[in-house]
Amino acid sequence: MCKIRIELTDGRKMDLELYKDIAPKTVDNFLKLIDEKFFDGLCFHRVIENFMIQGGGFTFENRLIPKNAKETIKGEFYANGFPNNLKHTAGVISMARTMFPNSASSQFFICVTDTPHLDGQYAGFGKTIDEESLKVAIDVSKVATTFVGGYDDVPVDPIVIKTISRI
Repeated sequence: MCKIRIELTDGRKMDLELYKDIAPKTVDNFLKLIDEKFFDGLCFHRVIENFMIQGGGFTFENRLIPKNAKETIKGEFYANGFPNNLKHTAGVISMARTMFPNSASSQFFICVTDTPHLDGQYAGFGKTIDEESLKVAIDVSKVATTFVGGYDDVPVDPIVIKTISRI
């Protein structure tokens, strides 16, 4: 297990632990992107109160500008033949993907409440370490949102990732 910190440009932080024993390729991919500083300057582009916050794929400069990772990884979740038993409870970080099970790359989401309908369908790979980190995620999920360039649930005031680092 390793620990990471998501630091926002407004100074708030979320500390998480990643479970390589549960989703090894997912954790390796995420750590590689952290080491490359891939996430620096990206935003949480989709936030839904009582559900989750999603980031890792866009910058925001008056519009959402995609930033795509170079490679995709095999989805490490039960419906894709992988025995990932991490439940999507409040604080769990998981990989976002399209309808294709092996399309995850850099986008991730953090659950702000228990979301059992995602269990077995998405690759959970870690969890917030403390209540303060979960509180930051919950607070982010409650910001005012709007529709931007074909995307719903985009924060009116961008929530930008300053950096993600190992701690």
